[in-house]
Amino acid sequence: MRSILRWRVFLAIAVFFAAPFAFPPAQARSDAGPAVVTQGAPEIAVAELPREARETLQLIKRGGPFSYARDGAVFGNYEKRLPRRERGYYREYTVKTPAAKNRGARRIIAGAGGELYYTDDHYQSFRRIME
Repeated sequence: MRSILRWRVFLAIAVFFAAPFAFPPAQARSDAGPAVVTQGAPEIAVAELPREARETLQLIKRGGPFSYARDGAVFGNYEKRLPRRERGYYREYTVKTPAAKNRGARRIIAGAGGELYYTDDHYQSFRRIME
């Protein structure tokens, strides 16, 4: 009787520790778009950007002056919606949103290689800016 109980305890412990490896965790679903911007990603021409975004582009090219203290700060790409690069590769800039009392949701992300991305939904999706 003791040996049966011992085997049941052993089996219960084995199943407890083996279960996470037998059944991988479910992947989180996101309706926010692709996890990474890759070749063939959505693009937007400079002429199609809102006027405020075109103004921000001009400020980026001139090196400022910027209206917000966070402009030029490192963009961490925590959502992993842009190609992975080393920390500090991307910088973020605010695109003014009319009637917004804060920075709003619009940003331009500039890569060290010269690539530019626009988001109007606070990093949920990006479009590569084509000049």
